[in-house]
Amino acid sequence: MQASLAETYSTDCCIVGGGPAGLMLGYLLALAGVRVVVVEKHADFLRDFRGDTIHPSTLEILHHLGLLEEFLALPHQRVERLQAEIGGESVTLANFTRLPVKCRFIAFMPQWDFLNFIAAKASQLAGFTLLKSTRFDGLMYKDEKVCGIHASSGAEKTVINAKIVVGADGRGSQVREKAGLTGRSFGSPRDVVWFRLLKHPDDPQWSTGHQGPKQNFIMIDRGDYWQCGLSIPKGEFLNIVGGGIEVFKRQVAAVAPFPAERLEQLKGNDDLRLLSIRIDRLDKWAKEGLLCIGDAAHAMSPIGGVGVNLAIQDAVATANLLATPLLGAQVSLRQLTKVQKRRQFPTSATQFIQIKMSGRKRDASKGSPIPRLVKRLPFLPYVFGWIIGMGFRTERPRNVPR
Repeated sequence: MQASLAETYSTDCCIVGGGPAGLMLGYLLALAGVRVVVVEKHADFLRDFRGDTIHPSTLEILHHLGLLEEFLALPHQRVERLQAEIGGESVTLANFTRLPVKCRFIAFMPQWDFLNFIAAKASQLAGFTLLKSTRFDGLMYKDEKVCGIHASSGAEKTVINAKIVVGADGRGSQVREKAGLTGRSFGSPRDVVWFRLLKHPDDPQWSTGHQGPKQNFIMIDRGDYWQCGLSIPKGEFLNIVGGGIEVFKRQVAAVAPFPAERLEQLKGNDDLRLLSIRIDRLDKWAKEGLLCIGDAAHAMSPIGGVGVNLAIQDAVATANLLATPLLGAQVSLRQLTKVQKRRQFPTSATQFIQIKMSGRKRDASKGSPIPRLVKRLPFLPYVFGWIIGMGFRTERPRNVPR
């Protein structure tokens, strides 16, 4: 549904952020008959260095929505086990083959393909409107209750009146900031520097980058190029930039599985992108007329690639709890806070594991205990497969027309 930006909109729910959580929530609410406007600041979804893992829990949601077969017709790679090289040993960290779901694998797919798919399905619904190239400028209030947003596209100004506003605009959420919501940060000891290298026709299949980091080096097969990442200590990026691209290339060459000559494609610091890893969560996800979900409510570490799928679980829970109230006259703060009550435990439990995995200091001479633990307790990969693949509380969409 196309709409002019030079208008005032009145809708049931305004969602800021066209990422996985925002688009999935918009689709589910529109499917239930709720009027939805999704505001996305970019003109498209084609951005590098985003999470590209579609976990079994998300695939199960698509199955219940009747979208799975069409979705899996898109180009993707299936991974039934996650492996990593730890202390020179190849270790299976997670095994998904025994999960009680239709798809017992992770589907690796560029996130823009996933978002385009959901956006296309949502655009077929009468109550759904997606405004691209539209920047969130601020919240509107009436009697101290959020009642909509101000937005803009270039010089054009837009007013969107809504019963509720949902912030799904990621870890740098402007909705969260302008709403004055406070939270707690748990930090992270490492960041990731991403860059791309063009593929060569004779490149071997270096495990297509889906077996976890080796010596802190990550590779993801993007078809015609490799998305590469180097895990670095927190705060080290400024030193890398200051040292120049040649110093960085020598650092990568020491751990990368290809000749150093391949790194000649990197010409300068503009070819590098920093992923500043952080783990945090809001104290309260909601206030009168407003709710935050996904990374806007709880930023996750990339460990396990669970952030996108946790955000989608948030979206399903939000649609399940709020679709019926949104069809009524108004939505109370009590109804909004039910979302946090539902999703607080899986968020806290997942972050607890990520903090323990990323923050523990060990004697380097003793090596990692993970290979020994897996050998001693062979069921562990299946436990980790459940935690990564399904999470601590899975959500199933309601209000799905049959």
